[in-house]
Amino acid sequence: MSCCGPTRRNVLGAFGLAALLSAAGLPGPGRAKASPGPVSATELEVVTVTDTSAVLTWTSRDLDSGIPVDTPGEVLLGPADSPRPLRPVWAADDVTPFHYAQIDGLEPGRTYLFEARSAGARATPAISVATGLPGTPETTGSFTTLVPPPGRLLRTVALANDIHYGETLSGLVAGGLPPGISQEPGLPPYPEVMFDAVLDDLRRPDRGAELLLLAGDLTAEAEPADLHAVRARLDRWGTAGRDYLTVRGNHDRPHPGAEYAECPAVPGAPDHRDCWSTVFGPRQQVVEHELGGLRVLGLDTSALDGAGGVLDAGQLDRLTDLLRAEPDRPTLVFGHHPVTVEAGLTNTAGPGFVLDRATGLRLQQLYEHAPGVFLQHSGHTHRTRRTRPDTGCAVEFLEVGAIKEYPGGYSLLRIYEGGYTVNFYKTRTPDARRWSTLTRAEYFGLLPEYTLGTFADRNHVVLRDFSGLD
Repeated sequence: MSCCGPTRRNVLGAFGLAALLSAAGLPGPGRAKASPGPVSATELEVVTVTDTSAVLTWTSRDLDSGIPVDTPGEVLLGPADSPRPLRPVWAADDVTPFHYAQIDGLEPGRTYLFEARSAGARATPAISVATGLPGTPETTGSFTTLVPPPGRLLRTVALANDIHYGETLSGLVAGGLPPGISQEPGLPPYPEVMFDAVLDDLRRPDRGAELLLLAGDLTAEAEPADLHAVRARLDRWGTAGRDYLTVRGNHDRPHPGAEYAECPAVPGAPDHRDCWSTVFGPRQQVVEHELGGLRVLGLDTSALDGAGGVLDAGQLDRLTDLLRAEPDRPTLVFGHHPVTVEAGLTNTAGPGFVLDRATGLRLQQLYEHAPGVFLQHSGHTHRTRRTRPDTGCAVEFLEVGAIKEYPGGYSLLRIYEGGYTVNFYKTRTPDARRWSTLTRAEYFGLLPEYTLGTFADRNHVVLRDFSGLD
């Protein structure tokens, strides 16, 4: 967290729930109007930088009230080593408060200077650690494109999590606090908006994901209607076991209660009904998949009760057998709960929120003897962050920001013959951009401090030998 946090004006603008703003006689987010007065351009974020592209987002606000207002947007850009002035490279198709600019055709490993503008006002970052400290791309007005690993691009895999389908109030922790944020009247429920935006994104040519991994919390509380609705959306998008794989999170765990009575009882706990199992698969079993020589293994880390993570003996034994049989095979693991001690100490809920300590250590010791394992994707914390392993295993432990709320997106893992890149992307439909901006106000306006992650967490390159993949 930063010492200062967001400004009062930005918090008011982002936290403008429809009822509050109506009472104040001001337009709600997403129903913004052209500003009659001066405009500020704020919340600038250089979200994504690949080898050939960059994605910038920012918000246009009325200078006095902080309320989002419709404006045109543009980006000027030029190589840092060029004596020529910056030139326009992007302009919005229409006016909006919620700008999403993707710049393509850049050169790998080159530093660029840029300016993002709203109606002529230069965009500035929010006052935060993630984007407001000296040296960040947002404060320097510059970024350097990645240098991709050597060799051909072999595979593109999307890493995503935390839809919370069926949820109606975002940002609650306990006892109704901190204040949650709800969708504007008349608009689709926000989990649907955000999930549809991810699925839309991944089918576009500039993303090109061939496999989607969903690491848990697909639903708010595993109610049958919500599970079937998620499955229907996925099946309209692709084929289970080929185009997408799922594992459950703590919100998808078995539940007691009359609303779950139609679902199978959990052996040994008959008051708990497992609705997930009838839609996506049984509890505590490894999901196994192969993609052109790449092995993908999904772990069910959900406990019967509670938010923390576990792996039962049978699932651990199966994982052990798979890794011992082919220890050098390139392997990507995904599961809901983060694994490392660092993940436990740095998330807001503490060590009990991640995979239990003994299992996390055993898992990492197993990876030490399976050098083919190169990355484990987790959700649960709703943040984008890499954490250090606790053993000598050469595995990247990556938490990916939530679909359902700010920053609202997914990561793309691009595997080359000589390594891989990771890039986090926000979703870009108009309704998704609006909701993502509104939910910046969660946790009293401090959510961006926690969930966006550093530029390097969101965009990085790892060199590794994948030449044996098809």
